[in-house]
Amino acid sequence: MITYHRKLIDGQELFYRAAGSSERPTIVLLHGFPSSSHMFRDLIPALAGDFHVIAPDFIGFGYSAQPAASEFRYTFDHLARWTERLLLEELGLKRFAIYVQDYGAPVGFRIASGHPDRVSAIVVQNGNAYAEGLSPAWAPLRALWSKRSGETEAAVRAFLAPETTRFQYTEGVRDASRISPDSYTFDQYFLDRAGNDAIQIELFNDYASNLELYPRWHEYFRRHQPPMLIVWGKGDPFFTVAGAEAFRRDLPKAELHLLDTGHFALEDHSEYIAEQMQRFLSGVFEKERR
Repeated sequence: MITYHRKLIDGQELFYRAAGSSERPTIVLLHGFPSSSHMFRDLIPALAGDFHVIAPDFIGFGYSAQPAASEFRYTFDHLARWTERLLLEELGLKRFAIYVQDYGAPVGFRIASGHPDRVSAIVVQNGNAYAEGLSPAWAPLRALWSKRSGETEAAVRAFLAPETTRFQYTEGVRDASRISPDSYTFDQYFLDRAGNDAIQIELFNDYASNLELYPRWHEYFRRHQPPMLIVWGKGDPFFTVAGAEAFRRDLPKAELHLLDTGHFALEDHSEYIAEQMQRFLSGVFEKERR
């Protein structure tokens, strides 16, 4: 059974889903844009029999607090800081694996590189950490990073439109009839909240800070060699297959699975991904117990 919780951290309420016994090894699921922990609605029950599963919503997403962009500094450093406090301080997690997708990658890699002793393994699903992983679809965002103006902001607002949200779920998918409209409809509901557009523009602009941290994350990978399972939708219009393969430069033992789907691979490959995670992470946690 999935349970639903809220924790107040420095005046901001963070929502998270939990399932499975806390006596079992913990997996933390970190969502992407424009989603929330809702994207793990099928994965959580599949994992809960063997693991303790935690899936938070970042500030400004899902059911977590949405302070105005004029009152809260929306950066990836801040998303990671509040998420880290939830996991390490409020929930007291000592050791856990992380699943990272899209925005979850820069949040998760900040936490992992800052606390390498806490993270036992990483599952990457279309979450980038290499320059070659960014496709040409990032051109409007690169223009924003180069010069923030009314014109460049207007261009990236297209990423907030309903047709773009649906595109993120259906592009590159072999059979679009397998993609539940609940996914993009749910995400769009939260994107359309008053003031959320300003929040997302701030995060679009701050995404450039993630590229600056790539060398630090690569050094973390090389030095600590965290066990890594990569499950990657090869039809993703935003993150390239080259970005998936690049992880193996620093983590030659990383396991890579290229899937015939798009950006949100859980929508039509949740059973396969759950099976791979159960196998891979059970092996990692068993080695840690020895």
